[in-house]
Amino acid sequence: MDEFGRDIETPCVKVCVVDPETQLCIGCARTRAEIAGWLGMAADERHTIVLALPERLATMTMRKSRRGGRAGRLSR
Repeated sequence: MDEFGRDIETPCVKVCVVDPETQLCIGCARTRAEIAGWLGMAADERHTIVLALPERLATMTMRKSRRGGRAGRLSR
């Protein structure tokens, strides 16, 4: 709960990288504007966005091909 007694749910998974093709975060599939405005949004606005996230995640190319760490460096 925030300081005003509201529950603030977030789909953030602490993987903040923007897919260059879709302009969506590869961790949560939100746009930069959605991320920036999340705390100021009404619960119904957040809920609408959350419902769209699974489809957004499925369309992202970077999420499918991104491989980091040592394994990513060796595969290049």
